[in-house]
Amino acid sequence: MSKKVRIKQVRSTIKRLESQKRTLRALGLRKIGMEVEHELSSSISGMIDKVKHLVEINSVNK
Repeated sequence: MSKKVRIKQVRSTIKRLESQKRTLRALGLRKIGMEVEHELSSSISGMIDKVKHLVEINSVNK
């Protein structure tokens, strides 16, 4: 069973690179305070690493 992570956007995308804005959209984040859950895969991990200064990451225990 793969690990789940909860990602929360905590900083704005104003004056950020377009690629970082697109990465947040691809993760499902549009506004500050939004939270989404994803299965932790190599692609999601890479996306999180690209915008780690804009988000908070927490593991989900079920």
